[in-house]
Amino acid sequence: MSAFSADYEKALVRPSPNFGPRRGGMKPDAIVLHYTGMETGQAAEDWLCNPTSEVSAHYIVHEDGRIVQMVPEAARAWHAGKGSWQGVEDVNSFSIGIEIVNKGHAFGYPHFPAWQIAEVIALCRDIVRRYRILPQRVLAHSDTALGRKVDPGEKFPWAILAREGIGHFVEPVESAEGAALARGAEGDEVEALQAMLARYGYPIEPTGLFDISTEAVVSAFQRHFRPARVDGIADASTRQTLARLLAGLTA
Repeated sequence: MSAFSADYEKALVRPSPNFGPRRGGMKPDAIVLHYTGMETGQAAEDWLCNPTSEVSAHYIVHEDGRIVQMVPEAARAWHAGKGSWQGVEDVNSFSIGIEIVNKGHAFGYPHFPAWQIAEVIALCRDIVRRYRILPQRVLAHSDTALGRKVDPGEKFPWAILAREGIGHFVEPVESAEGAALARGAEGDEVEALQAMLARYGYPIEPTGLFDISTEAVVSAFQRHFRPARVDGIADASTRQTLARLLAGLTA
């Protein structure tokens, strides 16, 4: 791929060959945030630009805050893999993918440096403004790739992003009274929970049975919105936090 002009003025450009056209006339209306999950940022950048990897992202944000654009925003980067959101399966075609350098769970999962997060916020703010992306469509990779991916993980500071106008977040309900729903439960309460998760965007059918797929969705929800405990059990805290989020959806 030949050089191109950066869509974000602060970004350096290093073209990746791993991209294609957005399908079905789709244009970006979501951001998907990832962590790199490799031991160094340079190794991650090199991999995203390696034709044999068959993966890429629009941007990578290094630990020192340096931003590199690898795929033009108009193109379809190969960052999300198999998944879906709000009933649409080709996540790559409707999203802009941002890789955030972090070793991830396989290598000790360090905290994200404040200066790195400041640059993530600035980049996302620019993208949100240009494409008018709704808060609830700033997503974690784990939201769209259920049971397959856990990034950017429970240490990612979604609350800080939300305070800066990026993404949808409410303060989690710390504790609440009420029965917990877990794998094997069934009935109207389970069906209501599944319907609420589906309304938010998660790929889940309201069957009334709390199966392994429901557990994966609840874990993904907790990792993003109630990160203090990620266990796949829909306790009252999880359910009330979900209700708060739904009440604040932007049309």
